[in-house]
Amino acid sequence: MDFSNKLIYWYLDNKRDLPWRNEVNVYHIWLSEVILQQTKIVQGIDYYLVFCKNFPTIFDLAKAGEDEVLKLWQGLGYYSRARNLHSTAKYIVENFNGEIPDNYNDLLKLKGIGDYTASAIASICFNEPKAVVDGNVYRVLSRYYNVSTPINSPKGIKQFKQIAQSKITKYDPGTYNQAIMELGALICKPKKADCNICPIQKDCKAYINNNVYSFPVKEKKIKIKKRFFNFLVIDIDGDQTILEQRRQNDIWKNLYQFPLVESENEIDELEIVKTIIFSNLIKDDNYKISLYNTKPIIHKLTHQQINTKFWIIKIKGNLDRTIKWKEISNFAVPILIHNFIENFKK
Repeated sequence: MDFSNKLIYWYLDNKRDLPWRNEVNVYHIWLSEVILQQTKIVQGIDYYLVFCKNFPTIFDLAKAGEDEVLKLWQGLGYYSRARNLHSTAKYIVENFNGEIPDNYNDLLKLKGIGDYTASAIASICFNEPKAVVDGNVYRVLSRYYNVSTPINSPKGIKQFKQIAQSKITKYDPGTYNQAIMELGALICKPKKADCNICPIQKDCKAYINNNVYSFPVKEKKIKIKKRFFNFLVIDIDGDQTILEQRRQNDIWKNLYQFPLVESENEIDELEIVKTIIFSNLIKDDNYKISLYNTKPIIHKLTHQQINTKFWIIKIKGNLDRTIKWKEISNFAVPILIHNFIENFKK
């Protein structure tokens, strides 16, 4: 039995019971694939179910406001996925009467849909033999074929796509794609791989050579950029505060935050009150400022490390653009700020 058939037979006996596998619904498949990018299945399932409940069809998603979509996405991170999902839903409804394209090439033209997602949808929903290549697939193929080309290099990306494409079955490409990803998730794991029960162990070169954990190979990591965020948490009579929407092309675009002073390094209270952002908010000396957390809260993103301090500024009276604290849960905020709010208002 060849590589592909071994995987398919193993998958049919061992696949997990996941909600998007219960039917071939192209909208649900698309939704699940977008949610599971950069997200573990155990975390993604709840978000998938919430989205299906709130937006049962692509028409419901298209009609929703972006703030509503971002609010439901809160905590998943990589918010551009949610913005692209929403934008593409509106585009499909407006231009294709809600019909998601039925082939790889047309899917690839849609905002937020790259090679992996287009391949997954085309193969699972439309039986088109397009191989998916994700972290699980890289791991399985690099170990099985003993390929040391870095998976995050242009050469590696091209090479592994070619290998994956050469193995996909034409008679059931969707099942094959799900099988190789499932093997990577359940058996051929990054650490503690269960080689003894792997259906392709006999011909796996990494297993034979006893160097399973040498694969996959990655090029040196990109240098992590450190950023220093100082959030000004305005507390007006314990009843109101101020939120601003991030509009720039940066992390957390269109999410809400407290007024932000970004600095090149850690700064103290004297430096905070001298900033233009502070002086534009606080017009007189009738305030009390204190530091909520003396040590920065570290929030790690793919290529960034956000060092965060929350400055509590208590004032009396009125300010412009305020919202009530009890309404703050209606706004989509980064998980970093969500966690602060949960603890601060206890």
